[in-house]
Amino acid sequence: MKKLLTLILCVAVVNCMSAQFLDKVNKAAKKAESKLKGDGIGLSQEEVGKGLKEALNVGVGKAVDFLSAEDGYLKSIYKIPIPPEAQKVFKKVKVVPGFEDAEDKMVVLLNRAAEDAAKKAKPIFVGAIRQMTFKDAMNILMGEQDAATRYLEKTTSKPLFNEFMPVIQNSLDEVNARSYWKSVVKAYNKIPLVKKVDPELDRYVTNKALDGMFGLIEKKEEDIRQNQSSRSSNLLKKVFAKQDKN
Repeated sequence: MKKLLTLILCVAVVNCMSAQFLDKVNKAAKKAESKLKGDGIGLSQEEVGKGLKEALNVGVGKAVDFLSAEDGYLKSIYKIPIPPEAQKVFKKVKVVPGFEDAEDKMVVLLNRAAEDAAKKAKPIFVGAIRQMTFKDAMNILMGEQDAATRYLEKTTSKPLFNEFMPVIQNSLDEVNARSYWKSVVKAYNKIPLVKKVDPELDRYVTNKALDGMFGLIEKKEEDIRQNQSSRSSNLLKKVFAKQDKN
C-alpha cells in the first residue's frame, strides 16, 4: 500500500512539474510572439519591412525631387559654393575686364550641374531599399533618428559617387562650367607673380552634391519619425507607432 501511495505521489509530482514546464514554455512562446508583433501593436515581419521601405522611398523621393528641380541646390541651404582653393582665383580675376562677376556665374553653373546629376539618384536608392533585410529594418526602426539615412549612406555612397561623377562632368560641360572655369584660370594665370593653379571641379561638386542629398534625406527621416501627420499611409502610422512607444 505504501508503495502504491509513493508511486501515485511521484506521478502527481511529475505531472505537476510537466505542467509547470509547459506553462513556462507557453509563456515564453507568447512573449516571443508579442515581441515580434510589436508589443501588442500587431506588426509582422512583412509589415515592418514594407513600412520602413515605404518610409525610405517617401523620404528619398521628396529629397531627389526637390534637389533635382531648378534652384533645388542653388537656392537652398544645400547650395554648393566654389571650392575653397578656387576663392583666391576669383578674388584676383575680379580686376580683369569681363570677369568682374566670375564667382557668381561659377556658383550658378556648379549648382546647375548638381541639380542635373540628382535626377540619377533615385534608382540607386531604390535598389538599396529593396535589398534591406528584416534585421536592417528593425535596426532602423528602433535606432537613432538618422538610422535610415546612415544605412543609405553606407550602402549607396560608392555607387552614387560612381553614377554622379560622369553626370556631373557632362552637366558641367552642358552648362559650360568647365570651359568657363578654364577661361577664369587662364585669366588668373596671366596675372603677374601669381602661382599657377587649376583646382579640380568634378570631384568637389560630386561630393558636395551627395552631402546635400544625404542632408535632405536626413531631414525627411526626422520629419517622419517625429511628426505623425507626415506618415502618409496606415502602414507608416502602424509601423512607426512601435517607435513612438519605445
